[in-house]
Amino acid sequence: MTAHHLAQLNLVELRAPLESPEYAGFVALLDPINTLADRSPGFVWRLRAEDGADATSLRPFGPDVLVNLTVWETREALWDFTYRSGHLDALRRRREWFSPMARPSQVMWWTPAGTLPTVAEAARRLALLTEHGPGPDAFTFKDDVPAPGTPAAGLPG
Repeated sequence: MTAHHLAQLNLVELRAPLESPEYAGFVALLDPINTLADRSPGFVWRLRAEDGADATSLRPFGPDVLVNLTVWETREALWDFTYRSGHLDALRRRREWFSPMARPSQVMWWTPAGTLPTVAEAARRLALLTEHGPGPDAFTFKDDVPAPGTPAAGLPG
């Protein structure tokens, strides 16, 4: 067990209401992709609405912005889920469903194992990345930021 886990936030902006026909394909993938995440090696936690299996009803970043907030044991575990699982097929279709965002829409940070991030913390980390660029407290897959107390690993991304 590691002393730190990787938290990640990503946002997408809807082009129309989620209930509209153009989102039928995306909505149909929510349960399978969430189940895949839940069962993936290294998965720890994901934000969910109190009354549902996903977080699509939560709109803390605006009425047209969906939020995905998760925690993974390692960067590698998140990488494998994102780019080496069935999630990749859905990821490739993101331009069909979502508008490009004018601001950064993804951030990662290390959190002590056993600590779950809040949406407010995720918003602060995204603001930190937006205002100051990547660093040890807010980064993306492009940045090789090791967990506290571990050497840089030269990971994929």
